[in-house]
Amino acid sequence: MRFRHPDGSTVHLAYCTNVHPAETLEGVRAQLRDHCEPVRRRLGRDRLGIGLWLAKDAAGALINDPAALRALRGELELRGLEVVTLNGFPYEGFGAQEVKYRVYTPDWTDPERLAHTTDLARLLAALLPDDVTEGTVSTLPIAWRTPYADDPTAADTARKALTTLAQRLDALAELTGKSIRIGLEPEPGCTVETTADAIGPLTAVGHDRIGICVDTCHLATSFEDPDTALDALRAAGITIAKTQLSAALHAEDPHLPEVRAALGAFAEPRFLHQTRTLTTAGLRGTDDLDEAVSGGVLPDGTPWRSHFHVPLHAPPAPPLTSTLPVLRTVLNRLVGGPVPLTRHLEIETYTWQALPAALRPRTRTQLADGIAAELTLARDLLADLGLKELP
Repeated sequence: MRFRHPDGSTVHLAYCTNVHPAETLEGVRAQLRDHCEPVRRRLGRDRLGIGLWLAKDAAGALINDPAALRALRGELELRGLEVVTLNGFPYEGFGAQEVKYRVYTPDWTDPERLAHTTDLARLLAALLPDDVTEGTVSTLPIAWRTPYADDPTAADTARKALTTLAQRLDALAELTGKSIRIGLEPEPGCTVETTADAIGPLTAVGHDRIGICVDTCHLATSFEDPDTALDALRAAGITIAKTQLSAALHAEDPHLPEVRAALGAFAEPRFLHQTRTLTTAGLRGTDDLDEAVSGGVLPDGTPWRSHFHVPLHAPPAPPLTSTLPVLRTVLNRLVGGPVPLTRHLEIETYTWQALPAALRPRTRTQLADGIAAELTLARDLLADLGLKELP
């Protein structure tokens, strides 16, 4: 979906296809047919943006077969879909029964992460619509904190890899005329947990093609103040390559038994749900939600937030809620001013099937309805900020 900002530029809105995980090229093409096109039809639009997730095997098949890449581009056009951004965070196995810590490998100390992200940039340059010259790829925030923190060479290795990537992106732009930017996506528990943590590593790389992806669920989970975070990024000259519109799980009174019980319903075995609370002594946290609700590990005198991407349009029932107000504040700052601070927005609620059983969509139709409802909410928020939807 495209929107005209009051300054005349185009802002793109997409939803991320990692909610329909597929490891192969055939699986990706099935996603387009079975999920993405039906969402577009529900919205009554001729064109829908998708943030494509290409696992290692799918990306490799496209890189090694130019005809397959041309065919994918043709299928996107046929189905009324367009791609201006890729989700390059998960490498493979995102549809596994247990993902947890696996999603952080390979990290930016591993040459395979550089190779894979280079491939994604090349693929995106080929998939961009003819009238679009800028694309973005989000990636993991360097590494999970361990064993990275114990390796004295890790930071320099990651910096060199990102610098090499920037040089390759420069060469790609010269070759294709397409400018691809990469955004490190801060996430709780990683070596870059917050936007503040990102400033040092990104300044060390010192290239505007390597910036940040602001995920509003992650930002909220870490109790970052949106205005402070965005002001610091602007002051440091950090490019906001893209923003993922997502909402975290919020519990105002975690000391109450009924609140613990409600939170416990969201503890599940597939994804990691880092949980945080902001105390007078600073930010405290656990790696997963079950560790928090079991008691005694996390202080419960202040609100808790958990890294669980809840549907934007359907916050959980009381006594829980979501951090949608944080998303609204960030969106206002990013695109509500005289010029947009980013032009790529992506809804990333990948946890539909990890929701408590009573809240999960049971059919493709129900899932498509939910995704369309999220996009409608985002569209309305953009309209309220003065952006006009384009055909």
